[in-house]
This record gives sequence, C-alpha cells and structure tokens, in this order.
Amino acid sequence: MRRWLRFNALSVVMFSAFVLFIVLQSVFGWHTQNAELADHGRAVQSYLRYLGSGDFVESVFENWESEFLQMASYVWLTAFVLQRGSPESQPLGGADDDPERQRRPGSPWPVRRGGLALKLYSNSLTILLAGLFLVSFVLHLLGGTAAYNESQALHGGQPVHFWQFLANSEFWFQSMQNWQSEFMSVGVLVVAGIFLRQRGSSQSKKVAEPHAKTGG
Repeated sequence: MRRWLRFNALSVVMFSAFVLFIVLQSVFGWHTQNAELADHGRAVQSYLRYLGSGDFVESVFENWESEFLQMASYVWLTAFVLQRGSPESQPLGGADDDPERQRRPGSPWPVRRGGLALKLYSNSLTILLAGLFLVSFVLHLLGGTAAYNESQALHGGQPVHFWQFLANSEFWFQSMQNWQSEFMSVGVLVVAGIFLRQRGSSQSKKVAEPHAKTGG
C-alpha cells in the first residue's frame, strides 16, 4: 500500500482535494439556498434534495465546463503553437513524435495496431477533454435552466425552456466569467514559466536553465 500511494500520490492528493471541496461546496450551498427559501417564506429542503436541485447542478457544471474547455484547448494548442522560453511549449525546432517510428513491444495497443486506432489514440486526450467539456456544457445549461426557473417561482416569474435559457444573457455571463479566468491563468503560467522556476516541478524548467530555453 505504501508503495502504491507513493507512486500514485499526485492523483490521490488531487482527487482527495476534489472530494473535500465539492462536499464543502454542497454543504455551504445547501445552507445558502435554505436561507434564501426561508427569506421568501418557503419550506427548507433536505440536503439530498438540494444535491439534485438546479442550483447545485448549475454551480458544479458551470465550473467544470470552463475547466475542461481550458484543458482541451491547452492540450490541443500546445501541439502546434509555440512560446519561446516557456516550459509549456514544444521546443522551437520541433520534436520527433511520430508514433510509427517510436513503436516498440511495450507501446500501447493502438500504436502497435496502427491505422484508425492509432489516429484516434494520437488525439485521445483532446477528444476526452473536449467530450467532458460538451457534457459539462449541457449539464450547466440544464441545471441553469432549473435554477433559473426555481428563482422565477420564488419571485412570481414565468418558467423558461432550456433553449430559451440558452439565449439568455445570464447563461453566457456565467460561462464567460469562468472562461476568461481559465485562459488568463494559463497565459500567466505560460509566460511566468519563462522567467520563474520551481525546483523539482515537472512544470518548470531546471533552475539553472537560461530564460530562452524552450520546452520542459
């Protein structure tokens, strides 16, 4: 077990932090929602009911949507867009990453298979992240529609269909406020990595390397 934890510590820490923070988000969101219901003279809802509410679904997936958009775009763009001096960039001279020439007995099955399997596998990370973005986008839209209608019911307004909420500026405001921050943070990482270092991190250049060194 110790050996397994040592070799998988990064993913264990990341997913443990995810579970902790999403539980805390749900608890604080539940209390906030019930306070709003009480202010309007409505009965409070149970924790389990809140987990299925539009308010919670919207709050989760509007953030997931932006995260997966950022990661999908970043993985795809770094395949061919360069930034001199950044460890996040491909080397300026390019790199030989032709899987056909790098095939060996221990290579993943699609590499050994070739053809369409190799083509899909060669882009599988971007495909996965883009798919998760689309799923999150749809769930944000559906959860946002439900949350909007819940708010409309509290204030005596009329409910809307999801396609009407898609055309609502509130939906796009929610998306844009997250999208812009994701691309800004990645831009900061790309540029700051040219001049700054973190010893021991795979996301940083070696401390003694010159600023012009490009690539990890």
